[in-house]
Amino acid sequence: MRVIVWGLGYVGTVVAACLAQLGHEVIGAELNAEKVKAFNSGRSPIKEPDLDELIQEGIASGRLKAVTDAEQYVSWADASLICVGTPSAPDGSAMLGYIEGVAGVIGRGLKSSERYHVVVLRSTVFPGVARNVLLPLLEQHSERTAGQDFGIVVNPEFLRETDAIKDFYAPPYTVLGELDTRSGDLVEGLYEGVEAPLYRIPLEEAELVKVVNNTFHALKVGFANEIGRICDRLGLDSHSIMKLVCADTKLNISPVYLKPGFAFGGSCLPKDLRSLTFNARRLGVDVPILDGILPSNQLQIEAARYKVHECSARRVAVLGLSFKAGTDDLRESPVIGLIRELWQDGVELLVYDPDVQLDETLGSNREYLERQLPQIKYILRSDIAEVLQDCQAVVVSQKRPEFTSELQNLKEDVTVIDLVRLSDGPTLPGVAKYRGLSWNGKATASTPKPSADALLETAPEAKVPSPSGTAQLASR
Repeated sequence: MRVIVWGLGYVGTVVAACLAQLGHEVIGAELNAEKVKAFNSGRSPIKEPDLDELIQEGIASGRLKAVTDAEQYVSWADASLICVGTPSAPDGSAMLGYIEGVAGVIGRGLKSSERYHVVVLRSTVFPGVARNVLLPLLEQHSERTAGQDFGIVVNPEFLRETDAIKDFYAPPYTVLGELDTRSGDLVEGLYEGVEAPLYRIPLEEAELVKVVNNTFHALKVGFANEIGRICDRLGLDSHSIMKLVCADTKLNISPVYLKPGFAFGGSCLPKDLRSLTFNARRLGVDVPILDGILPSNQLQIEAARYKVHECSARRVAVLGLSFKAGTDDLRESPVIGLIRELWQDGVELLVYDPDVQLDETLGSNREYLERQLPQIKYILRSDIAEVLQDCQAVVVSQKRPEFTSELQNLKEDVTVIDLVRLSDGPTLPGVAKYRGLSWNGKATASTPKPSADALLETAPEAKVPSPSGTAQLASR
């Protein structure tokens, strides 16, 4: 294939040389004349092991060269790979000037082209740049239509400096965010010879995955360093501790827990996290990442609360009370906090959990439940049909086959709010009104969240059925 790589920096230079080695005809486009001169003489403009030799090989084969003005080559090429920088502005946003400049040049080149051309965005950006910035500029300057006259693909790179060539040929995966199938097909062909799993997904998902990956790497570094500072004060070998942490590939270094869902709870995680952060403070060690975990966990409960209020339901059924299915352990179950807040907001609630029966709940479990939810004897039911009858919304906090089965029989106007992702898809088959906690498949970033005061102002009066069946106002 014929390819233009826009930007000969730490990404573009490696990509251009490696694509040429795969057999493609590649032109590197770079405004800096000194970089172009160095490149064409067989010297890499950036320092990267083995890159000089790879560039020299490409130039000698006739498949690789660099130019300062590539607009005239757009009509010659099958694809343009945008590999320019997106540095941070003072407020943390990405500066898109380089992308916008390249988009204008490519667009003008497309104006006189009769060849179908795919524009591939490899620069790291936040979701929306390809569709809302790159696409309009290309259409404006080319006077052509995206998806018809040219394609767009977001193709994030996963190249580590000093290992970039190895990473190009053996990435963890190849991600293609495609505007349409034709765009994705062409770029998939570009990577024939690269052995890696291939994922073809929407544009915005491909944009976000690179940002999330890098943020996760940063989180791991910060987490390990905070543990290291604690170990240092204790006189312990932090590398020995983290070696054991990493040796657990069943829970620690695994997909377990790395799926968005409801808040964590139970008798271990909150307690041990408090112990670690308390003792870090006692030792005089600042651990802002660890300190931020419990507040973040509380925000997930608030997110579920907002989901309930967004559907304007006055009567809500809650399926699941213990912190996980199969146990009657209620200690720090996050759904208890959700129920308490919704109750205080004035929502009428009924709760069902097959593992929790009040007459069988004893000891600290019973004490904790009655302390956190004094009204529990009025709202807990042993019959799921009674809980679901006449409800306007159902909150599901546990993944149980029997819950999924019962939800299929709901009236079409009942909203299901899924906190645990009952289905692999973004919807739940058989349920007309479905809301996932964070997997609706629809962008909602522009929708402002209501404040706590606003929720209380619009909430109905809180009522609780008394043992005799009459209603009385709940205390706030």
